[in-house]
Amino acid sequence: MSDTKRIDTVLVANRGEIAVRVIRTLKAMGIRSVAVFSEADRDARHVREADTAVLLGPAAARESYLVIDKVIAAAVETGAQAIHPGYGFLSENSEFAAACTTAGIAFLGPSAHAIETMGDKITAKAAVSEFDVPVVPGISRPGLTDDELIAGAAEVGYPVLVKPSAGGGGKGMRLVHDPADLPDALVSARREAGSSFGDDTLFLERFVLRPRHIEVQILADTHGNVVHLGERECSLQRRHQKVIEEAPSPLLDEATRGRIGEAACNTARSVDYTGAGTVEFIVSADAPDEFFFMEMNTRLQVEHPVTEMVTGLDLVEWQVRVAAGEPLGFTQDDVTLTGHAIEARVYAEDPGRGFLPTGGTVADVIEASGTGIRVDSGLQPGTVVGSDYDPMLAKVIAHADDRAGALRRLDRALADTAVLGVVTNIDFARFLLADPEVVAGALDTGLLDRRLGDYTAPETSDAALVAAAVLRWLQHWPDDTSDPWDVPDGWRVGPHVPTSYRLASGDRTAHVRLTGTPSAGTANVEDGSEYSLSAFLDGSVLAVVLNGRRHVFRVAEVDDAIWLADGHGAVAVREVREASVRGGDDHAGDADITSPMPGAVIAVSVEAGAEVTAGRTIAIVEAMKMEHALTAPIDGVVELFAAAGEQVKVDQLLARITPHADTKEDQA
Repeated sequence: MSDTKRIDTVLVANRGEIAVRVIRTLKAMGIRSVAVFSEADRDARHVREADTAVLLGPAAARESYLVIDKVIAAAVETGAQAIHPGYGFLSENSEFAAACTTAGIAFLGPSAHAIETMGDKITAKAAVSEFDVPVVPGISRPGLTDDELIAGAAEVGYPVLVKPSAGGGGKGMRLVHDPADLPDALVSARREAGSSFGDDTLFLERFVLRPRHIEVQILADTHGNVVHLGERECSLQRRHQKVIEEAPSPLLDEATRGRIGEAACNTARSVDYTGAGTVEFIVSADAPDEFFFMEMNTRLQVEHPVTEMVTGLDLVEWQVRVAAGEPLGFTQDDVTLTGHAIEARVYAEDPGRGFLPTGGTVADVIEASGTGIRVDSGLQPGTVVGSDYDPMLAKVIAHADDRAGALRRLDRALADTAVLGVVTNIDFARFLLADPEVVAGALDTGLLDRRLGDYTAPETSDAALVAAAVLRWLQHWPDDTSDPWDVPDGWRVGPHVPTSYRLASGDRTAHVRLTGTPSAGTANVEDGSEYSLSAFLDGSVLAVVLNGRRHVFRVAEVDDAIWLADGHGAVAVREVREASVRGGDDHAGDADITSPMPGAVIAVSVEAGAEVTAGRTIAIVEAMKMEHALTAPIDGVVELFAAAGEQVKVDQLLARITPHADTKEDQA
């Protein structure tokens, strides 16, 4: 470390995979790490891996991770000379950066001035324009009225993109093709921006056709040295959230790479930037030699591992070194990009249910490994994935000599990755990687949304259903001292009677009937397929041989589900009751309202016993920053099974709508 400032203890003001990743580098540097945590994260992986940890408060981030005074106090209490903010939370909060400076603690990021300038898209565009960084044609100055925006749109040229000056994540953005639609778009954009960011300032940009999202990683020290570390392609996005990222971009040639890199360095110079940062550009797929400044992220990016893998540099290490006062020690000519790296984000969401957030308790984690594979994860068995924080759980990254090799490695690594107990987007990520346009590198920011309708969740295989049935079968198998008449092998005089299980997984429900013994039996799946069977359980590994083909599963039980992972993904299988064959069901014709995701009921809009019409909002469930309004599907009387403030599971019954008696009679 430099003699300028000694840093031997760093507090990591974040959680999850980024906290674990930062702690890993701190340990490699011989620096003591301090974790902070909420009550919900008391047993989290980042807490266990840090050298010491400090409780901040309740689960809600606004009462723990986002309370600046608590984070500063934790740093002072533990003797930390520096704070690493990770990303999200306080990482781009100028007030937090200033508080660190006031407390005499190094903030592992840029100055409060740089954060504040780049945090406002209007002032950011003005700052970089003075350094000849190209910006998207538009109209952007503080305080623009709707009339001024409408008047300026014709000069900007349609289609135009309405954007809020504050915030991100696509909130408040509106794409307008027809001038007649602009007034209404401005009204709704202001409303959403004001609600989301407390600032309804808007500006306009010309919409770049077939846009690609390309960002450049920069490093800057306190001695005036600024270098770029190449670009990342981040065009595969859903709702403006990145899913797959890679370095370098398959679009740019060396000349454009040099020009866009220099523009990124000039962006950093415009605010005297120090540390690691990312400059985001919009590039037309039709004119790849033209690029326009979009914004600067004044922090480490989620996708930084792909840059690390092609440059061989540890960005967290350099954040610490820069904060300690060290010069970079290398020039732009020393930076080389070797091979290709691609990253997939693993989210707690269900692609088969419209990407609604999921959750649950992680029973087991299977992580890929091998040449060119890296996994950044905050998961461990016992991790509770709740609704209080962002749904990103981990990142799987692959590096190879070329792009095709990196794609193959990443697909194989994702196949070898499973989270037992929580539904994830892993299969959808593999679906994307196999898309012909993705393979060809013909990307744009709308590609993923265009492909959503083509995705279908894979049907649970016969092998997985049989394995789940066998696991239940083995659990009821007596030991050697049991009465032989209690053995569930189906033996009797005449044909054997099968042991039957009715199982459900995804959209599939089927009976699985087993006869014989686990080591020499027969399995019959409801669609008529019959298999010779032998099965062996060793701890959490279940091997099932069906018609001579061996299937190996990692198994775990969470709540009422059996989770199985076999190198093709993880599935949950539940044993369900036999369908009722009795008439006179008291609830026939009723409409049940269930939660589409685990989360919190933040509002119940009706009283128990109220009469409602179809379409009336009954309750609102919130999870991972997403609200979902649940409405009455029919007219009738409401019966409530959950209250506001209650935590609920996916598919938990929240309310039931009972139609009026005359309606039931009509249905009968």
